[in-house]
Amino acid sequence: MKILVIGESCLDIFHYGECKRLCPESPVPVFSSVEIKENGGMAMNVYNNVKQINDNVDILTNQNWRTIKKTRFVEINSNHMFMRLDENDKMYGNFLFDKETLNKYHAIIVSDYNKGFLGVSDLVYISKNHPMTFLDTKKTLGEWSKYFTFVKINGIEYDKTRHTITSEMMKNLIITQGKKGCIFKNKTYDVLPVEVKDVSGAGDTFISALCCEYIKTKDIEKSITFANECATTVVQKKGVSTI
Repeated sequence: MKILVIGESCLDIFHYGECKRLCPESPVPVFSSVEIKENGGMAMNVYNNVKQINDNVDILTNQNWRTIKKTRFVEINSNHMFMRLDENDKMYGNFLFDKETLNKYHAIIVSDYNKGFLGVSDLVYISKNHPMTFLDTKKTLGEWSKYFTFVKINGIEYDKTRHTITSEMMKNLIITQGKKGCIFKNKTYDVLPVEVKDVSGAGDTFISALCCEYIKTKDIEKSITFANECATTVVQKKGVSTI
């Protein structure tokens, strides 16, 4: 079955290194890079995760995604992040697509990081004109979100938008809670306790696995369980990882 991912993307860069002395000009650590890892981030990470399960997948994203960089500087032994440097974070542009494109896919994942690439009108059109849509968004939720098949947000995002959520909107809302698993329709889906090395991209993995499993089984409980398992796997790795 064919899946389409829609959303803005960037290039994630991880500098892993060591800090063994302080800078002589100022009391800050001197970072010495040992290893550099790069991968597609945001919607591109969703695309890469889906591709590990279902290679019949396409993506509609900003063409300049490699120039939009999020660079982390991480101590290689402790995995402590010293800082993150964002470049060109205002250059995502606007989403443009052929509306007939939607009909070619069995499911659509919208990975909306709320950078201006996708407007609410775009999200409404997508959700109203396709029968199987999955939304992961940083936007404050509203009545517009009820048309998606499922909406996934994390616990922090839920706290920020809970005042806008109606009982009808709760019917399709999945709230991820890290090591506490996730909640759907007042039921908690637990995850196994593991050593967490990096939570970067775990939400991308969750929505990817959820969609891939649901289009096969049409069973949301099995799909949530599978998504939890996949997200638990990637948080045990360093950096932004795929399933």
